[in-house]
Amino acid sequence: MNIEQVREYCLSKAGVSESFPFDDTALVFKVCDKMFALLGLDSGWLNLKCDPDKAMELREQFAEVTPGYHMNKAMWNTIQLEGSLTNKLICEWIDDSYNLVVVKLTKAQQAVLK
Repeated sequence: MNIEQVREYCLSKAGVSESFPFDDTALVFKVCDKMFALLGLDSGWLNLKCDPDKAMELREQFAEVTPGYHMNKAMWNTIQLEGSLTNKLICEWIDDSYNLVVVKLTKAQQAVLK
C-alpha cells in the first residue's frame, strides 16, 4: 500500500480530518480531534494505535511491524509500508486503530459519525 492509498483510506472513514501538527512530513489523521494514525510522508511508515496484546503479536509475526516510533510503545505500532504486507491487512489495522479511538468517544460524538 502506498502513501496516497493510505491517505485516501483514512480520509474515507467518518469524521476524519488530516493535519500537520508536528512538521511537514508527518501527516496526522484524527477522528473527533483524537489521533488514530500518523503517516510519515518522507519515509513510508505508518503509526497506528493497537490493542497492547495484539501489538506484541503483530511485532512477533511481521518484520515490518515495530514498536511505535515516538509513541507509547505499548499501544502504538509502526508499520513499514514498503514490504510484503497486503493492502487488506493494512486496511484492517487502520480500521482497528480508528475503532479503538471511536469507542472512547462520547455517545454524542459517536452519534455524529453514524
